[in-house]
Amino acid sequence: MEKTDKSTKKFRKELNSGIVSLILMAILDGAAEPMYGYQIAKSLEASGRDVAMMKQGALYPVLRSLEGSGLLVSRVEPSVSGPPRRYYEITPQGRETLQSWIEIWNGTKRIVKSVLEGGSHA
Repeated sequence: MEKTDKSTKKFRKELNSGIVSLILMAILDGAAEPMYGYQIAKSLEASGRDVAMMKQGALYPVLRSLEGSGLLVSRVEPSVSGPPRRYYEITPQGRETLQSWIEIWNGTKRIVKSVLEGGSHA
């Protein structure tokens, strides 16, 4: 059973890495203004979705990676209630990339659903 647990953990990690990026990009694309990490995490929680894969600590490395790829930009602003906050905003390149990712996601979702439901594998 331990091997299955390791395999499941590895599968979940690999699957989640792309999904987290897609979700963060979509949230920032739909935001009326730039958002900081904790604000993003709280908006996910408030949506009532099961966001176990979106632990707050895991968001920051993904946000930094997306910024490093030119898909997001950030700025740091002082906060009256604590340390400075880094606000993230999607770039025009990020919006184009997001549209491509959405197309890929929808195609992948259709294929996986078809195969898992016993449909055509072609």
